[in-house]
Amino acid sequence: MTDTIKPPIQKILFGCPGTGKSYKIREIAENQLNITFDSDTKILKNTVKTVFHPEYTYGDFMGKLLPLTQGTNVMYKFYPGHFLKVLGMAYRGLIEGNNEHYLLVIDELNRGNAAAIFGTVFQLLDRESDHWSSYEVDVSEMELVGLLNSMGYKINVLSDGSIKIHENRTTENLFDTFCKELEIDLKNKSNNNGLRVLELLKQNKISIPQNLSIIATINTSDESIYYLDTAFKRRWSYEQISIESSKKMFELKYKEILNEVKLVIPNGQKSTIELEWIPILEGINEIIKDNYKTIKRIEDKQIGFWFIKPDDSGKIHLKEIQSKLMFYLWDSVFARDKRPLEEFISKAVQTDVKLITYDDFVKYTKNIFEYLDEQKPIPF
Repeated sequence: MTDTIKPPIQKILFGCPGTGKSYKIREIAENQLNITFDSDTKILKNTVKTVFHPEYTYGDFMGKLLPLTQGTNVMYKFYPGHFLKVLGMAYRGLIEGNNEHYLLVIDELNRGNAAAIFGTVFQLLDRESDHWSSYEVDVSEMELVGLLNSMGYKINVLSDGSIKIHENRTTENLFDTFCKELEIDLKNKSNNNGLRVLELLKQNKISIPQNLSIIATINTSDESIYYLDTAFKRRWSYEQISIESSKKMFELKYKEILNEVKLVIPNGQKSTIELEWIPILEGINEIIKDNYKTIKRIEDKQIGFWFIKPDDSGKIHLKEIQSKLMFYLWDSVFARDKRPLEEFISKAVQTDVKLITYDDFVKYTKNIFEYLDEQKPIPF
C-alpha cells in the first residue's frame, strides 16, 4: 500500500478585519488539501473548527472530565476537545488508508493564551521531512479513551481500568487483543502509517500525523490580545491577506453580480438610492491611509472587502453600515483622534462639525456615504 498523502499545511493567516481570511481557509482546503466543501451545509469535510478566546483552556483544546447526572446519580465523562477530535479523525483515516486530509481551523488564535492552550501539544508543532511531528508526547488514560472515541470506536472502561473496544455491533475486544488483530491487518495491507498510529496508541502517546493540517487566523487590528512568543511563532508559516488580495477574492466570489453590489440608502419614506459599494469602500481606506500620522498601526486598521458582505442580491443596507462599520471607524480606527472625522464630515455637510459622542458621529452616516459616492474614486 502506498502512503501518498498531500503535505500538510501549518499556517497563520493574518490581516486587517474583513479581508476574507475565513474564505481563504476554504480556498486552501479545497485547492491544496482536496477537502470537499458542502455548499448546502456550508461545512468543510474532515474539518474541526474552534475559536480561541480569553476563557478558552487546554481542557477545551484537548478534553476534560465533566459531571453527567443520570437520575440521582452523578457520573463523570471525558469529553474530547477540538484538537483530540480532529486528531482522532486523522488517525482513523490513516488506519483505513483513505489518503484523505484533515484540518483543524483556529479562528482568532491570539485572543486566547495560545501557549497555555496548546500545553504539551506545543512540542508537536515541529515537523520532520516526513511531515510527522518531530516529537511524541504522553497522554493520560482518559485522553487515550477520548482519542479512541474520536476515532469512531465505542469504548468501555472496566472496573479494573482495562479498556474494551467495540469495533462494531458484534465484536468487542480488550485493548491488547484489538491492537494485536489490527496490527496483523495493517501489516497484511502494508499500511505503514496505520502501523505508526497503532504503535503510538499502544504507548499512550500522540504525534501530529502527515494528514493533519492546522490553519489559524489572527485579526491584526485587535489590540485586546495575547502576545504570541517567538518560540510559538517560529513553528508556523505566515500569509498576509492584504486589502488587494481581499479585493481579488471578493471579485471572484461575487463575479456574476460584482457590478450590482450596491449600498442601499433610504431616500424619503418609501424610496431608496443605490450607490456603488466598491469605490466607496476604497474611498474609506484612502481616508484611513491619508491620516497615517494619527492612526496607530495603520496597515491593520484598513477595511477588507469582506467586512460587510452583500446579501444574495448584492445589496448592502445602511443599517449594517451603522451597526458595524461606523462603530469600527469610531471606536478602533479613529479612537485616539476624532479630528479627521470632524474635518471630513464638515466637508460633506459644508458646515463645521464637532463630534463629542458616537451619536454625534453616526447621525451623519447617510451624509458620509453620499459624499463618498460623489467624490469617487477617492475623496480628495
